[in-house]
Amino acid sequence: MLIFKDGSYVTNLPKVLVAIPAYNEEECIEGTILELKRVAPEFDFVVINDGSRDCTLELCTNLGCNVINMLINCGLTVGFQTAACYALENDYDYMVQFDADGQHRPEYISELVSKAQFDNADIVIGSRFLSMRKDMSMRMFGSRMITFIIKMLTGKRISDPTSGFRLFNRDVLKEYSCNDTLNPEPESIAFFIKQGYKVSEIQVSMRERQGGESYLNPIRSIQYMVRVFVTLLIVQWFR
Repeated sequence: MLIFKDGSYVTNLPKVLVAIPAYNEEECIEGTILELKRVAPEFDFVVINDGSRDCTLELCTNLGCNVINMLINCGLTVGFQTAACYALENDYDYMVQFDADGQHRPEYISELVSKAQFDNADIVIGSRFLSMRKDMSMRMFGSRMITFIIKMLTGKRISDPTSGFRLFNRDVLKEYSCNDTLNPEPESIAFFIKQGYKVSEIQVSMRERQGGESYLNPIRSIQYMVRVFVTLLIVQWFR
């Protein structure tokens, strides 16, 4: 049963897939999977092992996980599109993008689903900043700039456009499955808003990475922000 904030509820649960992209996450993946099974056992999940060179695949196999194993590292976009196709082929109503590194909290998954149904939203973003302010940093500054650009392009304010904790319905998954130019990044959120899709947000709390090293070091973080700015201002402007 999903209970909405106004007290209403639905008894027919939608079919939800939690998609977990993983690349060299042997230090985190076991804890992430065990917590997901304990806190949100009502949801199916699949690990997209993106050509990991460590023990990620072995750990997932030992835990009895459903795994899509990419033989080589294909990157987040291909992994996400693969998960989208899997969700569509197996008749899921929603897919939730969920990090393997322990930053995302599984207790919010049901809230994402509830928000999607209550708002009739196509995308729901788990936002760190919807009702909470954080100290300014380079990363926070970049996120606010992306928020400003998306608002300028679409007229809608997205408080946490770089959040990777997001829910997508079947209509959006179909777009991802047949459009190679789309990626699970802020510029695609802007694209969907401009195309008339409804995007909602809920407030979530996230943790620091629970182990291992992040792909985004300071230099890559700057490169990422620059790429997003350019794509939003040049590509999305003309879409």
